Amino acid sequence: MALPQFLNMTFRNKAIASPWRQLRASQFMTAAVAAMAGFLLHWPAQAQDLTRRIVVAGGDLTEIVFALDAEDQLVGVDQTSTWPPQAQDLPQIGYVRRLSAEGVLSLDPDLLIAAHDAGPDVALRQLRQAGVLVVQAPDVDGADGVVAKIDLVGEILNREDDAQALAAQFQADLAAVQTKVATLTRQPRVLFILSIAGNAPIVGGRDTSADDIIRLAGATNAAAAVSGYKPISREAILAAQPDVLLLMDRHAETFGGATAILSRPEFALTPAGQAGHAVTMDGLLLLGFGPRTPQAVAQLVRALQPQAAVEAGF
Repeated sequence: MALPQFLNMTFRNKAIASPWRQLRASQFMTAAVAAMAGFLLHWPAQAQDLTRRIVVAGGDLTEIVFALDAEDQLVGVDQTSTWPPQAQDLPQIGYVRRLSAEGVLSLDPDLLIAAHDAGPDVALRQLRQAGVLVVQAPDVDGADGVVAKIDLVGEILNREDDAQALAAQFQADLAAVQTKVATLTRQPRVLFILSIAGNAPIVGGRDTSADDIIRLAGATNAAAAVSGYKPISREAILAAQPDVLLLMDRHAETFGGATAILSRPEFALTPAGQAGHAVTMDGLLLLGFGPRTPQAVAQLVRALQPQAAVEAGF
């Protein structure tokens, strides 16, 4: 907390100010400044103490912790933390949006680094009340959010220099990939399918991570007419005319694999169905937007249009 904020809170909060009621304003200011100065003097040591036992809820954040060589402090991760492989050997705390305060507290953590949409709120509130420092990532979408997340994790773990180097490498790698993407002359229409609920596929429209990665790969989102992840009708799918279906590999397996999905009536008559073109990728790599996003973009380009990717130098 910045010093002006601390002083402002101190004067406004009667519960905090009550022990000082007998002091004149100047005496109170002197005492408050001295207290805050002492706190700041010992902050680096305190920060290190706070981060000895870390739990992470968010696969992208776990990747960053490993990339900063801070994995020795990890004592637990959530189900989306599947990379690197050794993250899967750590104790699990459940799904990022369905956390249990009791499950997290069983690992005796000092710090929870969580995705911006981690929850439920009641669980996060219980963790804070139990003395766990809860830090949530900024709500910034797409590639822009990666640097923000790296900066946050680097700051909270006292690894700012390493974080700056990682962020610079990420930006350089992404810029190199985008230079190649800019040479592609074709923009295939890609339909991302999140899941299939009954007979209504749920697709990724604009303002989604799916839309971001499709555009980064130089393609067109065939579902851009809708916002967010929404069910879409058979008529709308036919009107969208996707050249390629894009799915997370585990979700594709749930519905019998890419071939089975392509043969469904709502997809069979599309260009993607007639060409038998569906792409499956690891979900965290595809949509996680972490340090590996440049590799994800390159892999997606190669899968969407192999020959053009070779010609562009992918």
